[in-house]
Amino acid sequence: MIQRLISGGQTGADRAGLDVGLALSLPVGGWCPQGRRAEDGPIPSRYPLVETPEADYDTRTRRNVEDSDGTLILNLGHLDSGTALTIKLAQQIGKPCLIVALEEGVEPETFQAWLAAYQIVVLNIAGPRESKRPGVYDAACCCLEALFQSLSITPP
Repeated sequence: MIQRLISGGQTGADRAGLDVGLALSLPVGGWCPQGRRAEDGPIPSRYPLVETPEADYDTRTRRNVEDSDGTLILNLGHLDSGTALTIKLAQQIGKPCLIVALEEGVEPETFQAWLAAYQIVVLNIAGPRESKRPGVYDAACCCLEALFQSLSITPP
């Protein structure tokens, strides 16, 4: 059963994971770049993220993959850039990764089976930033809300 959500705090899918987690009163966290760097400025302090000593995005991506039991990729369109790197790192490190094309969705049973198969307690949520895939934040929020509802995790 999921006990914690982590992400890098970037706009888009990362923030969707944090916001849905906070709305559901799930513990959230993760690593972010030094200076809480994101495309829209410093990541707001309401997100309890730990800064890496480095300012680059790749380091925080690696740390979040390493510190989780598995990564849920919430993607819109072609896989590229940081999202592709996240998948590559998960494969290199040997961590499970479930890729969801938000245009198609995912069956809750598929998500539940993946969580159970890999005994995922700490879930890393990743995907494209909002500027690269406009609408990914809203689509990721809707997807996560449905998936967590299927796990009987609902707002308090």
